[in-house]
Amino acid sequence: MILPPAAGTVRYSARTHVGNVRRVNEDSLIALPELGLWAVSDGMGGHDGGDFASQTVTEALATLPPDLPPGELMRAARDAIQAAHRTIVAEAERRGGVTIGATVVVLILAGEHFACLWAGDSRLYRCRGGHVTMLSHDHSVVAELVEAGRLTWAEAERHPQASAITRAVGVGDEIDIDKRRGDVLPGDRFLLCSDGLSRYADEAMIAEVLAATPIETVADALLQLALDGGGADNVSVIVVDAA
Repeated sequence: MILPPAAGTVRYSARTHVGNVRRVNEDSLIALPELGLWAVSDGMGGHDGGDFASQTVTEALATLPPDLPPGELMRAARDAIQAAHRTIVAEAERRGGVTIGATVVVLILAGEHFACLWAGDSRLYRCRGGHVTMLSHDHSVVAELVEAGRLTWAEAERHPQASAITRAVGVGDEIDIDKRRGDVLPGDRFLLCSDGLSRYADEAMIAEVLAATPIETVADALLQLALDGGGADNVSVIVVDAA
């Protein structure tokens, strides 16, 4: 699915896939180019629980007004995620106290600047001059072990708790949403993805595709990386080319 906005602005492509194993896609994504906002959410909780959670997140973001200045847009996006958190918590209680939730990563572009909001292990990368940098950091058990120097990332991917996250929308009394701001240069390319990509394709593989593949086919190429690598999870990707 290729979704270019109006000429003279950014171009982007997006794909989501159930993967090779699962029957239900618990991922959800949203593209609002008129706002300069894109997001990926990865649900947890199984079947209707996970997809309810991820869709609640993206539906909350879809209600954002179209004419907000960038600073207000970031605050409004954060408020929308907080509202989704409360909705998911209430639904989990209604279902008898089960645990359901979702990760989220949001990219906002405004001229020469970007902002990122995230909770969980869905990621934002930037490709600049062929070099890829992860702009978010995972809220996960293994990420904390890597940061403490107890694991390498290669070891973390094989760890028994590789999929255990420490922060999710809908889990806990409150949700702590991380944020990051930075500059945007002409030619910058951004990737938002669920862990269905990052678990099955390492950073070097992702960098090679981002650096060499045109916008029309880059989302498909990244999706194929995940499927060829095992594809045991849902996978969602959005690639955004800065103007």
